[in-house]
Amino acid sequence: MKCVIMPDLTVCAEEFLEEGVITHERMRAVDANAQALGVTGLQLMESAGKALAVSVLALRPDSVFILCGRGNNGGDGMVAARYLQRGVDTVVCYLDSGTRSPSCAHQLAALKGCRVTLHPFVSTDDLRSLSSVFSKADVIVDALLGTGAAGMPKEPLAACVAMANASRAKIIAADLPSPGMRADRICAFHRPKVKGSEVVDIGIPIEAEICTGPGDLTLIPMRKRTSHKGVGGEVLVIGGGPYQGAPYLAGLGALRAGADIVRIASPVFEPVPDLIYERLTGDRIGGEHTERLIALAERADVVVCGNGLGTESHEVILAVSPHCKKAVFDADALRLPLPKACGETVYTPHAGEFTRIAGVRLSEDAGDACGRAREAKAAAATLGGTILLKGPVDVITDGRRVRFNRTGDPAMSVGGTGDVLAGVTGALLCHLPAFEAACIAAYAVGRAGERVAEERGEGMLASDLVDRIPKELFRRQK
Repeated sequence: MKCVIMPDLTVCAEEFLEEGVITHERMRAVDANAQALGVTGLQLMESAGKALAVSVLALRPDSVFILCGRGNNGGDGMVAARYLQRGVDTVVCYLDSGTRSPSCAHQLAALKGCRVTLHPFVSTDDLRSLSSVFSKADVIVDALLGTGAAGMPKEPLAACVAMANASRAKIIAADLPSPGMRADRICAFHRPKVKGSEVVDIGIPIEAEICTGPGDLTLIPMRKRTSHKGVGGEVLVIGGGPYQGAPYLAGLGALRAGADIVRIASPVFEPVPDLIYERLTGDRIGGEHTERLIALAERADVVVCGNGLGTESHEVILAVSPHCKKAVFDADALRLPLPKACGETVYTPHAGEFTRIAGVRLSEDAGDACGRAREAKAAAATLGGTILLKGPVDVITDGRRVRFNRTGDPAMSVGGTGDVLAGVTGALLCHLPAFEAACIAAYAVGRAGERVAEERGEGMLASDLVDRIPKELFRRQK
C-alpha cells in the first residue's frame, strides 16, 4: 500500500455509491472485493440466508418449501432453512446431481443436523413424488439458480419451476428469480439484480464497491483455447521524439496486459523485438505524418497517444484522434483543445495535466481524495470521456461513476510508470468498456509497483513494472 496518510473514503461513501440494478458481473466483483477485505464468502452467505428467512417469516407461513440448486444461491436457501427450523414446518428440496459449490456443500452438511426435512432430487420423477409438498406449502423459496443463470432451465429444474408456478404458495426468490419462475417477492442481497426487488443489507464493506480490488480482475474476459493471433487486440502507440523511451514503455505495458500486436509510430527507434516499429521521418511528429498515422489508427483497436510526444505535435494528434476507434490520451496529448476518439476515450492525467485540461487546480492535500473525485467527476461529464486521475489515491470516473484505487507505492514517482499505465489501459480497452479498463489498469499497475518496491525500494525503474504486470493482472486465472 502507499506510504501516505490514506483518506477515510467512508466519509464520502454515500456520495459515490452506485445505485439501482447491478449486473451479475459487477456483483461478482464486489463480492470478491469484500472477501479481499476480510469478509468471507461464508459470512456473506450467512447474512444473505438469514435475511431471506426474515423475509419468509414476514408472510407468517405454517409451512415453507425451499428449492435449492447446487451453487451459492442454493447455499443461501439452506442457510435460510436453518433459521426457519424452529416454529415453521420447513422442507428443503435440493438438486443432488453434478458438482456442488464448496459453500453450498458446507451449508448442506450443517443442514443435516437441523430440524428440517431434506429431499434430494435428480430427476423429474423425484419431483413428482413431492407434488403434495408443493401443493401444501404456504411459501416456496426459489434458491435454484440465482445470478449468472443463462437461458431457460433444463430438466429436472424445468419441472421444478413448473410445479412451483402451479402451486398456491407465495414464491420468494433468493436474490433473483430463476428463469421462468414467478416471484411474489424478490429478496435481493446488497443491490437489486432486477427492478422490483426488496433489497437487504448483507454486510458488504463500502470500500468493496467504491474502491478497486482483486474482484475487478474477474471482469477480464478469458481467452479461448481456439484463439489466434490478433484476438488479444491491436494497439497503436503514437509518441516519442523529444523523449524516446516513453512510447516503448507504453507498448511493452500493452503487450504484457494481453494485446497481441503493438505498433510504435515514432521518429525514434528502440531495438525492442516484440514491438512493431512504424518509422516516422524527422525528429518530431509533424503534419507530414498525418495521413499515415490516420491509416494506422483506423486499423488499430485502440490508440495510445502522447507518450514522449513533446509540445509541438498537438495539431497532428487532433487530426488523427477522430479516426481512432478507441483511445487513451496521456502526457503531452493532454492539452486543449482536447483530442477525442470517435469511440470511447480515456484520459490519464496527473494533477498538473488535469489542471491544464480542466482549468481546475486540485487540492494538494494527499488525504483529500473525495475532493479530487468531485472535480474529476465534473470534468469527465463535461469532457465526455473517462478520466484516470493519478495521485496518492487514483480517481477513476466517467462523469457518472467514481472509483478509487489505493494500490501503488511512492517509488512509482520515477519517470515512465505513467507510460506503462497508459499502455496497460490501452490493452484492456481492446476488450472492456473504458471505465472498467481504467479501473483494472490502475489497480494492477499499482499492485505491480508494490511488488517491485518490496525488492528495490526507491531504486525502482519503470521497466521493472512491465514483467510484473501479468502476474497481477491475470492471477485470477490460477
